[in-house]
Parts: sequence; structure tokens; C-alpha cells
Amino acid sequence: MSGSRTDSERETGVVLGFLEEAERWQLASAQFPSKVGGKPAWLSLLNLPTVAELVCETCQLPTVFLLQVYAPIVGQERSFHRTLYVFCCKTPACYTANDNRCFKVYRSQLPRKNDFYPYDPPSDEEPAARADDECVLGSGVKLCRLCGCAGHKACSRCHTVTYCSKEHQATDWKQRHKKECSTSSVSDAVNMFLFPEWELVTEPEKLLVTDDEPPDSNSLQQANIASSDLEESELESMALHESQDSKIFQKFKERIATEPHQVLRYCREGSPLWVSSKHVPGKDDIPKCPCGANRIFEFQVMPQLLNHLKVDRPDASIDWGTLVVFTCAASCDQVNNYSAEFIWKQDFSVDQAV
Repeated sequence: MSGSRTDSERETGVVLGFLEEAERWQLASAQFPSKVGGKPAWLSLLNLPTVAELVCETCQLPTVFLLQVYAPIVGQERSFHRTLYVFCCKTPACYTANDNRCFKVYRSQLPRKNDFYPYDPPSDEEPAARADDECVLGSGVKLCRLCGCAGHKACSRCHTVTYCSKEHQATDWKQRHKKECSTSSVSDAVNMFLFPEWELVTEPEKLLVTDDEPPDSNSLQQANIASSDLEESELESMALHESQDSKIFQKFKERIATEPHQVLRYCREGSPLWVSSKHVPGKDDIPKCPCGANRIFEFQVMPQLLNHLKVDRPDASIDWGTLVVFTCAASCDQVNNYSAEFIWKQDFSVDQAV
């Protein structure tokens, strides 16, 4: 007697993020985008994170924009517009195992009525005119020409471009500004310092649900006989294979198998999908927000994103198993300021691979 099976799909409450190409205007601040790479599309146009706040805590060099997620909170007026930003170091040597010091996370939020954007939603069509100066925000805040973060250091020769740090000024000078400084020409060189730019689009995660009838007694008896015939060494090997760490990793692989191109998993107040049983944070490992509220899981960045960042090098590369972002449970009001949040980096075990 064989069991019958019924297959169906169910939504898990998790929203998956995928990469798609988009026009530049679609990734501008006024469109409230979620995106990867390029320069950050700042939400609040004032009080941007300073270069001191964005430096890698390992090498002390400025981090670079990795991605942003537009994540408003329904029913909370102060978070009608809300975006989370992740920055990372580009120095491979800083990526030691399970060390999050080379990452930074910031939150920005605004009410629907604010000083920067119209009350009504933006149009789905390209605006007739848009500002061509990508180095100055509408608020007058100057940006680093290389990375798009707050830039207060002007080129001493032409005084027309600004940078966040001497390191980024030196990089841009070698890359393109040397050819155009003090001239009217504008270099068309591609900014190779930034990660490739993509739109981050989302869709609900759906899993296949299979209802199986339990096997009959004959099947169970045959399985018991088969297991009794196994050699002791084989049983030990199976036990080792079914260790806690391998179970967690197997669950990770099975969960992402239906959508292998996912680069992000979002589920505020949910639970992350760990890649290992090692280096999982306890409650005391996640610091509270300065407002006093606990921080809760909001989203995680998947290792598949690395395939799109063009960071592979023969000698070393930036790497992670998963990046897990925890944010203030109250999403406290910072009045146009950018609030630092918390990120947890978990790496694969030595013998694991996706």
C-alpha cells in the first residue's frame, strides 16, 4: 500500500530580495528605492553619517555603500518613509571569521509630511527634468564624489569637487580627477570603486507543502531491518553527518533551494536563517538601542550577493556566510538624524559550501 501525497504552496511571512537592472532615475532618493551598489540614495537629506562614523573599525578606512532597504512601518507615522543602509569595508584582510567590525548599519526615517519629499507618492514615469549634480543634495549638503557619503573636504586645486576623506580623494585623483582638475572637461571614466548598481526587488517566499500519509507497518519493519544490518562504523559516520552544525547548514541549503538567486531575506520580528550552529548570538550579544528598546531581527544579507559584487581576487576577497541586521524594536524617532543599528556576521564552517 503506497501513501498518497498532496502538494501546495504557502507563504512563510518572509520577503525575498532579488537583483534587477533599473534606470538610474528609478534608484534616486525621490523614488524611495531598495538597491545594491552605486552610491547611497539618502532618505533624510540632512545630518548624514560622518566619515568618522562610517570607518571600518579594523583598518580605519572609510567603508563603502553595500545596499539599502526601503522598509516603512505601516501605522507608525514617524516611519512612513524608512530606509536601512548597510556599508562595508573593501579590504579583504578585515574579513576575519565572524567579525562584524568591517560593517556599519544606519536607519533613516521620515513622516509622510516632511521637508524633502512631496506628500503624494512619486510617479512611475521618469521625471521631465532632474538634477545632474550628484555631488550636492537638494538640502545643500555636499557629497563625496567617489562614494556618495557626506563630503566636506574640497579639492585644493579646483575647489569644485568634495570628498569624505583624503583616502577617497587620492583614489578619485588616480582614477579620473587628475585628468579634469582645473579644466572644463569631465572624465567619462567609470567609478570602479563602487559596487555594481542593481535594483533590489522583492516577492513573498513560498514553500511547497507536502502532505504524506505515514508508511505502513511493513515499510517500517523493512527500514528497521535495514538499519540493523548497518556496520557500527557506518552508524558513527551517519551520526557525525547529522551533527547539529550539519543539520543547520542542511536546513539553510534546503530553504534557499527553491529560490537560489535570493540575495536578501526580510522578516521584521521574525527569525534569521543561520548557516551554522556556531556563532549564533544570544540575547546579551545584541545591544539595545540608545533609546532603551531592544533590537529585533529585520533582515539578512545572503552569500549569493557576493556573486554580483565583482570582489573576487586570486589572493583574497571579502566574504560572509550571512549578515544579520537587528534594528530598534520601537524604530525610535531621531528627527532627521541617521541612527546606528546592529549587524551580526556569521561565516560558514571550514567544511561548508553553498
